[in-house]
Amino acid sequence: MSVRNTPWLTRVFPFLSWFPMTRETLRADLLAGITVTLILVPQSMAYAQLAGLPVVYGLYAAFLPVIVASLWGSLRQLHTGPTAMLSLLSAAAVIPYAAAGSETFIALSIMLALMVGVLRLVLGLFRLGLVVNFLSHPVVVGFTNAAALIIGLSQLNKLLSVPMPRSDFFLADLWVVVRQLGDAHWPTLLFALAAFGIIYGVQRLAPRAPGVLLAIIATTLASYAIGFEHTANTELSTIRDEPLRAQIARFGAIKDEIESATRALAAMQADLIQARDGGESSLIRQIELKAGIERHQATLKALREQMAQLSVQLRQADLRLEITPAGTAVYRIPGQARQGELPDDRHWRFNGINGTQVQLTGGGEVVGAIPGELPGFRVPHVDWQLVLPLLPAALIMALLGFMEATSISKAISAKTGQRVDTNRELVGQGLANIVGSFFQSYVVSGSFSRSAVAAREGARTGLFAIVSALGVMGVILFLTPLLYHLPQAVLAVIIMFAVFGLVRLRPLLHAWKVNRADALIGIATFVGTLALAPALADGILIGVGLTVVLYLLRNMRPRAEILGRHPDGVLGGMDTHHLPPIGENFIVLRFDGSLNFVNVAYFENAILQALERFPAAKALLVIGNGINDIDASGEEQVRSLALQLKARGVDLYFSSMKQQVRAIFERGGLAEVIPEDHLFKTKESALRTLLARYDGRAPGEASQRAGGAAGAAPPRPRLTGSY
Repeated sequence: MSVRNTPWLTRVFPFLSWFPMTRETLRADLLAGITVTLILVPQSMAYAQLAGLPVVYGLYAAFLPVIVASLWGSLRQLHTGPTAMLSLLSAAAVIPYAAAGSETFIALSIMLALMVGVLRLVLGLFRLGLVVNFLSHPVVVGFTNAAALIIGLSQLNKLLSVPMPRSDFFLADLWVVVRQLGDAHWPTLLFALAAFGIIYGVQRLAPRAPGVLLAIIATTLASYAIGFEHTANTELSTIRDEPLRAQIARFGAIKDEIESATRALAAMQADLIQARDGGESSLIRQIELKAGIERHQATLKALREQMAQLSVQLRQADLRLEITPAGTAVYRIPGQARQGELPDDRHWRFNGINGTQVQLTGGGEVVGAIPGELPGFRVPHVDWQLVLPLLPAALIMALLGFMEATSISKAISAKTGQRVDTNRELVGQGLANIVGSFFQSYVVSGSFSRSAVAAREGARTGLFAIVSALGVMGVILFLTPLLYHLPQAVLAVIIMFAVFGLVRLRPLLHAWKVNRADALIGIATFVGTLALAPALADGILIGVGLTVVLYLLRNMRPRAEILGRHPDGVLGGMDTHHLPPIGENFIVLRFDGSLNFVNVAYFENAILQALERFPAAKALLVIGNGINDIDASGEEQVRSLALQLKARGVDLYFSSMKQQVRAIFERGGLAEVIPEDHLFKTKESALRTLLARYDGRAPGEASQRAGGAAGAAPPRPRLTGSY
């Protein structure tokens, strides 16, 4: 038996379906893989910085996870790796518990990847891919638009080479950057504009050419040629300006306080989780911990505000180095060097402090040294105290990443005709994150841009992704020294190009035409995500919450309308079309919704209001072809209504019920209050019976009365519905 004819084997090892390969397939995958590599390398480095990690971790995430996802995924043209949205979500989830770029931050980012992988794997194994349906299209569009703007604008400070605070309010942080436009480092901005011009020009003139790679090569060579990076370290004691030295010392002290307070806050949050499992005896402890957490959060907020203000002030201080026989001295400009002292002509800026070492920069920021070795196997450090605090963010990242990959897969499969198995894709994405976390990778997902390029270049199997991963391996081993002088501003431009293309207003405008309530939810998600940034998860929770509320409201008040008859005999809504009632002594009511605990009260009100409008009615017919289901509450309400109406001398009838609803009527014993002759298979038979039983006339007479006022001959009656 061949491999291709063994379904169970291909389910366990989906990549076996790639074989046998032809020479054309190998050539197509090889070319597509090389093309994707040219995009993958710069994107992965840029997205790592977006996640608050050194650029090498982006390369790690573009290596083994790419291979695993391609081997066990569903769509052959889907490319997995670092993505902009999940990179930002990862940074936002981890930053409350560690300083960006620190060893703790890196460890937590890798642990978060493991959590996301486990969640996706579980969802896939239990075939729960449908859970993504909780994210409606307007919510996804609103969130994606807001996230794209946040991601892109968060890179503005790197284009200007000015500090950007990281507070709990992104828009306020952005305003601080905008106010520093006059302090921009113009060489850095020129590099960014040059990169933008190269990428944009190549996209317009030669769309298939690797514009991003060309921009990286050109700007890196230019950076190396002009010596774009200038750095210097000096002791705090060399700062001659007393106020400046005090500010720098205060900056270092605040930095240490923030790190200490962050660790203490994480420990207290973990203690609170443990205290909640301790029963009533731990209630006092919980109250104490909650109060302590609030104090630490307030302290951290105040410290970060102070640090942001100091960072801006110190960055604005234009400094000059002096080389003297006794050593180096630093003073503010304007200033004059004393006789016999040699001033450095460069303009230096404060860049940070580590202990007593003050870090100065006299040029632009570059990527710097990148480790030139492959990631080794290392079991992720799991901080069990932070698993529960990070779980909500991990779940949202798992769902969003999967939804992103699914939407990409469906768009590509519509052109290729390949069937997409969403649950298998969940397994592949889950395994990619799990395996990647053991090789120092942060969270990954399907990439729209790289997958689109692969499909455009004619990729046939997942082999193209393996080729791209091998290309990244080659970069790590042999080319990282060449990337040392790559300006950070160029990576920021790459991120902006990638994410601003995700901003789409047309779907929201289309939703407004289709259903304004859905469109408003999308707009609310957009505004909420912007307002709550960097806590992006809270923004999408707003959208999900509003979607659930709208869904419940729609189910609580389904359409219920009294029917009338058009002159040609067609049935329609009496109030909607201004029609006369069908009968003189009975009411016909259409109810479009399942009878359950959510809307049984509304069903009762609809019937009672109908009887209030027609107090002389002797019967009420419910046309139930819109009732798809009925629960115990619905069955009890029907029984109660039948008895209540019978006491008032009104008979309750049903017609056109679906088989599953009729079965519940029989199992519940409703025949005791609603006899068999009160249940009709079709509305036509029900109307004929009620017209004869209560009005003493045939169906044709109703048509004659409705249309006879104009003196025309009565049309042939049609008991169909236009409602």
